[in-house]
Amino acid sequence: MRSKQQMRRYVVAVAAAAAVGAAAFWYALRPVPLSVVAPKRGDAAEIVYASGVVEPRVWAKVTSTVRERIVEQCNCEGERVETGDALARLDDTEAQAILGELQARLSLAQEEYRRKLALAERNTISEQTVDRARTDVAQLEALIAGQEARLAAYVLRAPSAGRVLRQDGEIGEVAELGTVLFWVGEPRPLIVEAEVNEEDIPRVEVGQKAYLRSDVFPERALEAVVDSITPKGDPVTKTYRVRLGLPEDTPLRIGMSTDVNIVVRLSRNALIIPAAAVSGTKVAVVKSRKAMLREIKTGIRGTNGVEVLSGLEESERIISPLPPDLADGTRVDVVRTEAK
Repeated sequence: MRSKQQMRRYVVAVAAAAAVGAAAFWYALRPVPLSVVAPKRGDAAEIVYASGVVEPRVWAKVTSTVRERIVEQCNCEGERVETGDALARLDDTEAQAILGELQARLSLAQEEYRRKLALAERNTISEQTVDRARTDVAQLEALIAGQEARLAAYVLRAPSAGRVLRQDGEIGEVAELGTVLFWVGEPRPLIVEAEVNEEDIPRVEVGQKAYLRSDVFPERALEAVVDSITPKGDPVTKTYRVRLGLPEDTPLRIGMSTDVNIVVRLSRNALIIPAAAVSGTKVAVVKSRKAMLREIKTGIRGTNGVEVLSGLEESERIISPLPPDLADGTRVDVVRTEAK
């Protein structure tokens, strides 16, 4: 009786093991559900990315070279000014007092010099005494000239003709050294000043086309052309300044930020596949419901697409995205065909 029960348990165990084995065998050989995509023809572009700011081609900053309070300021933002027009005046009370003191000392020194010159003509004093008096006068005249030059810095003037693009600061505020109080220039034409990484700059040349993206105009195609490249880079940020000319009808405004994509190489009517379908130089095509790994030669690589130079026919269907562990000859079940 016991042996029969043991036999039944053994048979049940064998049957269960066989079922598990059969399920595992089926699971191992089942088709892997994957999606495929067809290569497409289009233009492949190699891009150098940078970020930039819109600026006028011709403009200048007006800063203070002395730290003093603003006592006068024009209300001229947006208005045209000519070279030398006064934009603001700083408090020069102390500087004027110093000038007045120097002028008073000069008057006394000149009077003393005339007196000693008269005495020298009567041979009552030496020529050395007269020379010292003459030197005192010359020194004071030099000090006055320097002080008058410093007083000119208390008036901020337009460095060139143009429009006051922006003005900062208010009457009563202290103008700090180097602080920009006025931007003067021409509102047109405009450029984009971009910073390009040093490893990318050898591929950038004057005349290349660039495509811009602005959050202000997300649906509008914006273009520019590389206008100039600074010969010297910044060793700290490891970037080079690139200026891109904008068309006259650009909607961009001064101060707006943009993403810059400079086209450094263009391949027209190229065979393009999704970047997700490529692992190194390998792709997988589907033939007779099996995945066949294929070596291809690639050209321009982008974040979304890869140019195929050889190793793939336009009529073939490739697996995308390509699973990293997909083995050659794996049975596949195409669950979706993407029109890419």
